[in-house]
Amino acid sequence: MFLFLLIAMVVVVGAVTLIVIGGGDSAALPEAAPEQLVDPLPPDRPVGRAEVEALRFPVGVRGYRMTDVDEALGRLGAELAERDARIAALEAELAGVRPGPAERPEPAEPAPPAEEAGK
Repeated sequence: MFLFLLIAMVVVVGAVTLIVIGGGDSAALPEAAPEQLVDPLPPDRPVGRAEVEALRFPVGVRGYRMTDVDEALGRLGAELAERDARIAALEAELAGVRPGPAERPEPAEPAPPAEEAGK
């Protein structure tokens, strides 16, 4: 009985192996294309909050693909640096237009009353 079960198990494992490997033209498990990052970050305009929230990375064997994450983070970092530089330039320009507290003109002293001016 034990010998019969051992032979049956070997036959079943062999049949499953042939089916999985593809013992003919019809493959039981077709080749799956690896997941690729569908970049929702627009290349022609600044990235908005909705695009960042919609960003999803494909999962690889050991987590996220590092190159996809690095590219997205690099792009976001460059845009943030560009925005920070633009904000700094606009703030500097605005500071040049408005006089600061030290640059404000002193209020003129009131003129003496007319009676004192004639004496």
